[in-house]
Amino acid sequence: MAIVIDKSQRWRVLAAHVFLIALCAVVIFPLLMVISISLRPGNFATGKLIPDTISFEHWRFALGLPSTAADGHLVYPDLPVLRWLWNSVKVATLSATVALFLSTTAAYAFARIKFTGKKAALMGLMLMQMFPAVLALVAIHAIFDRIGNAFPLFGIDSHWALVLAYSGGIALHIWTIKGFYETIPVEIEEAAKVDGATPWQTFYLVLLPMAVPILMVIFLLAFIGAIIEYPVASVLLHQQDNLTMAVGSKMFLYDQKYLWGDFAAAAILSGLPITVVFVLAQKWMISGLTAGGIKG
Repeated sequence: MAIVIDKSQRWRVLAAHVFLIALCAVVIFPLLMVISISLRPGNFATGKLIPDTISFEHWRFALGLPSTAADGHLVYPDLPVLRWLWNSVKVATLSATVALFLSTTAAYAFARIKFTGKKAALMGLMLMQMFPAVLALVAIHAIFDRIGNAFPLFGIDSHWALVLAYSGGIALHIWTIKGFYETIPVEIEEAAKVDGATPWQTFYLVLLPMAVPILMVIFLLAFIGAIIEYPVASVLLHQQDNLTMAVGSKMFLYDQKYLWGDFAAAAILSGLPITVVFVLAQKWMISGLTAGGIKG
């Protein structure tokens, strides 16, 4: 039997498609503008979306390749963009790994173990997460300055200090993973214990494999948050070779001259690691994003 769709329903479907296409165009347009600026000769932010002349001078600068000056000599870039990109990827990967380890174990304690002050601890985590890290920049600098006197590895101008600072913002991750753990029946873990599994084996071999979707989402969120973070990184990192891409990109914007073309090429490069992580984790994204909010 054929299904007949009335005209009003067809117009609604058409309007929904038009809206989605317009929304995609609005979202993609800024990216196209950045790509266009990176391919224009000169460091100008204004101009046509499709430039008349294509130039790769900004990409040569971002990739650390020499360019030819007017007198024929090779000119090498004075800003280590690729090193900044590597620093960002390294710090983001380490921060996401540490945050995932801490939040996974802490969420298991809150979801499965009964102890005094559990509810108060959860509320305290949520309240602390309500205040942005920018409010504690002075304290963060003072703390890591003193830590660096005793342990230089975690002092100012150290990537490990930045990893340690980022690891403090895991309250939301704990709440999300806790909500996912509570959707997994306790009877599965009890059955593993009956079969002779230790508490650690139950957690590592039974619970964690079932929580892979939410763990990938938490890793992705922590990775993105660390790679685009600016205030804390600008306080803890000073030397040019130690900067992350978010902090180093500020050097393209001088008081008297804005290097928009070089800035655009570096901005596109900084988005590549996030794109790669998204592509690798996309099959877990949909189930993981919705699972943590079912219960909690």
